[in-house]
Amino acid sequence: MTVGLIIILLLVLFLPFFVRPVEQNLEVFLFVMGLLSAIVAGVLNWELFTHALKDPINITLAVLIAGLLFKWLKNPIEKGILKISQAMNMRLFLAIVIVVLGLISSVITAIVAAIVLVAIVSILKLDRKTQIQAVILACFSIGLGAVLTPLGEPLSTITTSKLNEEFFYLFDLIGIEVIVAVVIIGVFAFFFLKPNQDTEKATGDNSAESYKEIIIRSINIYLFVMGLTLLGAGYETLVNLYLLDLSPSVLYWINMISAVLDNATLAAAEISPAMDPETIRFLLLGLIISGGMLIPGNIPNIISANKLGITSKEWAKYGVPIGLVSMVIFYAYLILVS
Repeated sequence: MTVGLIIILLLVLFLPFFVRPVEQNLEVFLFVMGLLSAIVAGVLNWELFTHALKDPINITLAVLIAGLLFKWLKNPIEKGILKISQAMNMRLFLAIVIVVLGLISSVITAIVAAIVLVAIVSILKLDRKTQIQAVILACFSIGLGAVLTPLGEPLSTITTSKLNEEFFYLFDLIGIEVIVAVVIIGVFAFFFLKPNQDTEKATGDNSAESYKEIIIRSINIYLFVMGLTLLGAGYETLVNLYLLDLSPSVLYWINMISAVLDNATLAAAEISPAMDPETIRFLLLGLIISGGMLIPGNIPNIISANKLGITSKEWAKYGVPIGLVSMVIFYAYLILVS
């Protein structure tokens, strides 16, 4: 069993980087890997399968409904964005966008927040450097804020489900830290971003999404979350054997790997109801902070980079330093308050 699960984990870690069809169909791939892990671990039964069928419903509906609303309201939204951005300082506008999207991402979902982000920066026609920097900071903010409710992103959906906790569990656990961090990112953006609209304009795909695209994305999210539920159940035995005895500090830094692997996948594999709240805090904060460092680390990164044509090298240039500094600051905070 252990050898089989390790092989599956290695496939999950490396195939998306080396096999293009896997990268292009990541949600389906993770669903298959989750199903295999549950079978190999001997935990697949009707109760688990039913649980996996139910887990993705809320976030999938939220993504579908929000996607449809955004499509229908695209024109008035764009007009409103232009009017507001022209009425205030551009740095202040970008800072406000970063904070607001981070704070509401747990309600509208990280995916919809990313779609809104792409629309905003495309409408503003910022210079390339500012566009990339603003998008990366916004994705850090969205990745943090979305974890506060099970609706926000797959990580929070999976975590809440695995721990058998109520809707506001994660908000109570790390809400203060997340909200403060989102505001700090916005303040940093105000002083760090230097929009220059006299240089070459950035480009991006701001065309309205088709109904087909919205439906396919919703189906993919459903399979993605279902696969993560199965993956988490399959690896729970290994987690109980090898990770529960590690210190929270070690888990915090181990989870920097979420920079190259979607943090929801790691949450599904690592989090266990047997862990104490302090360990879960260290683990979650390590995951959601480092998830913004590289494009594969989080769904908003993938959506934004794809729509705006941001390369891995361009993202890493700013994402890695910002993520490393944030990791150190959060670690020092957690050590002081623990």
